[in-house]
Parts: sequence; C-alpha cells; structure tokens
Amino acid sequence: MDPIRERVNLETRRSFFGRAGVMSLGAAALADLMAREGIAFGGDPAAPKLPVDTGGLPGLPHFAPKAKRAIYLHMNGGPSQLDLFDYKPKMEAMYDKDLPESIRNGQRLTTMTSGQARFPVAPSKFKFAKQGQSGMWVSELLPWTSKIVDEISLVQTVWTEAINHDPAVTYICTGNQVPGRASLGSWLSYGLGTMNRDLPAFVVMTPTWSSKTPAQALYNRLWSAGFLPSKHQGVSLRATGDPVLFLSNPSGVDSSVRRRTLDAINRLNQKEYDAFTDPETQARIAQYEMAFRMQTSVPELTDVASEPQHVLDMYGPDVHRPGSFARCALLARRLAERDVRFVQIFHRGWDQHGNLAGDLPAQCQDVDQATYALITDLKQRGLLDDTLVIWGGEFGRTIYCQGPLSRENYGRDHHPKCFPIWFAGGGIKKGVVHGETDDFSYNVVKDPVHIHDMNATILHCMGIDHKRLTFKSQGLDMRLTGVLDQNPVKAILA
Repeated sequence: MDPIRERVNLETRRSFFGRAGVMSLGAAALADLMAREGIAFGGDPAAPKLPVDTGGLPGLPHFAPKAKRAIYLHMNGGPSQLDLFDYKPKMEAMYDKDLPESIRNGQRLTTMTSGQARFPVAPSKFKFAKQGQSGMWVSELLPWTSKIVDEISLVQTVWTEAINHDPAVTYICTGNQVPGRASLGSWLSYGLGTMNRDLPAFVVMTPTWSSKTPAQALYNRLWSAGFLPSKHQGVSLRATGDPVLFLSNPSGVDSSVRRRTLDAINRLNQKEYDAFTDPETQARIAQYEMAFRMQTSVPELTDVASEPQHVLDMYGPDVHRPGSFARCALLARRLAERDVRFVQIFHRGWDQHGNLAGDLPAQCQDVDQATYALITDLKQRGLLDDTLVIWGGEFGRTIYCQGPLSRENYGRDHHPKCFPIWFAGGGIKKGVVHGETDDFSYNVVKDPVHIHDMNATILHCMGIDHKRLTFKSQGLDMRLTGVLDQNPVKAILA
C-alpha cells in the first residue's frame, strides 16, 4: 500500500477531520504558499514571482519602520566595558584595594571567582579619550570605532540575569535562558518576511578570532527558528568549501537533473501536505526551492572580486582572508545591498578571565577597522538610513581581578549587571550616550536597560510592536521579549 494512503487510513483525530473534508483545503493553502514563495513545479518561467516584502504576517509592520534590515555584530564572550567604553578614572586610586561589599552587595558570582580570598580592584591599563563632536569616551583599543562615535547611540547600562555564557547568549538571542525558543532573526523573518527571493531572510556568519585562549562554543540553536516554522531559521554562511552546505551539485548531477529531482520531491511533499496539512511540509518545499535558487545567488554574493580597491582597503588587510571578521563585515554590507532582512556575525574569543592585556587588543584589532568600514560603507551607499547595526556581547566584566593582578596585566570575570551595547543607523539617534553606572562599573545608577528592552528597541526600529508579535506554542502566546513590561529605549530613538 502507498505509505501516504496507509497513514491517512490511521484512525487519528487528524485523519478523521481529513476525511471529513477539512484537509481538502491543503491544496489551496499550498498553492498560496507556492505563489508567495515563487515556487512552480517544473521550473515554469510563467510562475508567479515573489514581490518585495513577501511571506510576513498580515498587518506587519505595525507602523512605518525606520529600518528595513538589521546587522547584528555579536562579540561572543563578554567584552570588558571597563577597557573599552565605560571610563572609570577614579579606579586608579583603588588599585589592588578590595571591592567594597557595599558595591557588590551580595550579588551572585561565578564559581570561577566565588572562592577567591579577596576581590582586588583592577583599573583599566588602557588610555581613554573623548571622541567626536559628541565627546564620547572611547578606549585607545578602538581607534577606528572612535571615528564613528557621532553615528552611534551607546547604551552603557544593559543588564541580564544570566551569569554564564551559554544561558546568557541564548537569552540575548532568543529571549530565554532555556534553549528551544526562536531567535531574533527568525522572529524578524516570520513577522516581516523576505525582501529577496534568492537569498535567505536570515544569514549567520562565525568568523575566526585572534585571542589565544579557547573560545566559547556556539550552537545553531542561537539562530534557530525554535517553535516557528523551520524556514525562518538562520542559514550559516561558511568560509571554506560550499558557502552553504550541500549547495553544489553532486558529481554527475547537473542543474537540469537537480531541477527534475526537486520537482519530483515537491510532488511527494504536496501529497504529504494534502494528507496531513503539516506546515513543516510547506517549509520543506520552500527550503528546497530556496536552496536551488541559492546555487546562483550565493556564489555571486561571496565573490568579492568586483569590489573596488578603495573599498577593500577601507575594511583592512584581513578582508582578503576568507573567514575573517573583515570579510564577514564586507559580506554583511553585500547582503544588506541585496535586501537580506537580518545578518548576524558571531565573533568569538571575548572571554578574558586572564591575560586581558594580551588577548583583548587582539580581539579589538579583529573587529575595529572592519566595524568602522561597515558603518562608513553603508552610509556612503545610502544604506545606513534604513539599516540598523548593533554591536555588543552577552554581558560585561568585573572591576575586580580574577587571578594574579599587576599594573600590566589582569583578568576579569563575568558581570551581568551592566554592560554596553551600541546601535547605529535606521531609527537611532546619533552621538548619544544613554545610562550611567557607578564608579566601579558594577551597578546601574541611571536608566537601566534589560536585554528585553534592547530587543524591543530593535523590533521597534523595524516597525514592530514587540508586544503584538506572538506565536502560539505549548498553550502560550510566546514573544521574544517575555511577559514582563519591557519597552523600547525611547531616549535613543530618532
């Protein structure tokens, strides 16, 4: 017996309603999906083509967006705010003195330092200076970022409940410390749809890093669709081999054979959908078709030979090395040009528990010039006005030293109660510093910003009311920003 027919004959609630006629709607639903996704069996050139902003939810965006797309530069591991953006000159007089208990106030510590006999204050060894017309304090480790401070809003007071890497990065990417939720990029793809039928709406890159210490692991759940349809998950762009896994045809298979094979698989999937109306079957069809189109669009995207020399020079010498942060930043601009909705770059190695003086400068050198180039390149092409750029990690670092302390070197443990994230581009004020921390950069004294507020701000710039973007799962109306009263940071919104 045909396997699909055999499954339909099973006495289940689904099959009962199917025989009652409910599932006869499947063909119409699939036809609508195929029209929206630009799918036609047999590669029919007369098939409907995908219009701009297709596949999103009805009624979205909720209001006129300031940004059509976003690029998120995630510094995985927790960059030290004390050595980059949060200038604390009074700490020089506190060198090697114990962190006052009135400052720590019983806050949770990681097991890496909770057993230390004391918590000696480690002032930053790096020089700070005011930069730009805004007078923003920036460390000497970021000379290129210093050139773009008048384009950014720096939020000094982001905070999170998570104190270890895995739950912290899962939390900031998906809105929950427990794995299984949908990521920010997937929510944007689900809510707003795609603007380019030949590339994914959500692209992820994981460049190399220069810190000599082992970096924290990354998991594809950080760009997973979670409970959303799987077609909204991020697609990882690789530096070696096929840019996307299995993009090339196998040996002995040409495009015409692949097209016929795909058409046959799509017909089987259509039968499956007609029988069971499983939305994941729709997602499977859409993903197969996207993969076929990406055989042309991705190689063209990743071939940077056409870039002018002055542009390559702007990104720095690392741009010639596939897999570097500089190359990924250039590809992010090329993806933005092609109207990819969300690009996320995870740069690892920002976890300086020791040898901060040796490892942090190397990390900054990886990203500093390329970040400047990305903002400048977008601006010169008229793309920054409607592209939101975000830079930051999952938490900050402690003012007290982990391990041996000297004037020349020290380490810092995780600190979740205050850390910086900056924003630039569509919907963001320029040259703004928001929030204040205490003299130890240990507690927020003005304008705290929870990571849910941060994600609400990102959604707002994209024209989304975060409280109204929900998805029913496990009997709950899930949303990226949780159930508490979180709000966009109005002070940085243009």
